Amino acid sequence: MSERITASAPGKVVLSGEYAVLEGAPAVCMAVNRRAVVVIAETSEDHHVVVAPGHVDEPRRFRIRDDAFDWIDASDEFKLLEHAWRASGISRQGGLSLRLETGAFLDRERGRKIGVGSSAALSVALASALGELKPGQRDPMTVAHASHLDFQGGRGSGVDIATSGMGGLVEYRMADRAASRLSMPAGLEYRLIWSGSPASTHRKLEHLSGIDPQASVAALGSSAQRMASAWESGSASEVLNGYRDYIETLQVFSADHGLGVFDAGHEELTARAARAGLVYKPCGAGGGDIGVLMSDNAASADEFIAKSVPDGFRLLDLQLDEQGAQVQRVSNE
Repeated sequence: MSERITASAPGKVVLSGEYAVLEGAPAVCMAVNRRAVVVIAETSEDHHVVVAPGHVDEPRRFRIRDDAFDWIDASDEFKLLEHAWRASGISRQGGLSLRLETGAFLDRERGRKIGVGSSAALSVALASALGELKPGQRDPMTVAHASHLDFQGGRGSGVDIATSGMGGLVEYRMADRAASRLSMPAGLEYRLIWSGSPASTHRKLEHLSGIDPQASVAALGSSAQRMASAWESGSASEVLNGYRDYIETLQVFSADHGLGVFDAGHEELTARAARAGLVYKPCGAGGGDIGVLMSDNAASADEFIAKSVPDGFRLLDLQLDEQGAQVQRVSNE
């Protein structure tokens, strides 16, 4: 083997613009310091092999025949790999060994996904690593967007892909996949909290696509635009003040469309935070997964978590990750 390629990409948390981003409104999303890692090395075999520690216990072998995956070992667990491989357009005569690592996206105590975008991060890491096999053929971010959209059955805005690729705090619009970096407002304290209940973004988007939109769609879009402007201002007070209207609008939107965004304990925690003069909201599709607590006072945020977080919720050691997709080539000689 001559080289080993290692690529990684961070997870994400949507802070505002969830659902509204599908209608053209801006979303604000932050990359977090849990990373998907892909390692690719050449082998002397006439087939490829993939392993995913903690996901699939045994290696799975495959060949590519006429641009189609021919699995030597029965496997339905690597559909995302198939989509990324096809979108990258690579062809290989020799064998490759692929290692896909997403263990950082699991709760270490319960072994459940915490809901910070593991599939998007893996898509970006895969596209970045596969792109190194034939540099310049296809843009890795275009490959990541295409493969993840196919993996999700054509649903999703792409905000998670853009954030994993770029890193940091990102404002994103679905039109033209426009993404720009923002700065975290000085003095804004945030704490990311896991509800203990996994949620399915795919199911919620599928549900939303099957019902008639209500008037609250437009209201949520307008509120998401105001929230994006607050984030752009760089003012912690503007962000915190903006969330009070945004959260109410999101609650109405969720009820109108039967989405349950504030289920799994998020409703109670949102109300408790408001009474304490803090801001709390579920992130992204909601109904479980992650929520964010925000304040301009660190002591108040920590006291609230110590005294007011319901059973089953847990503070996560998650921070803003300024680094997006990273690729490294290491010689084995």
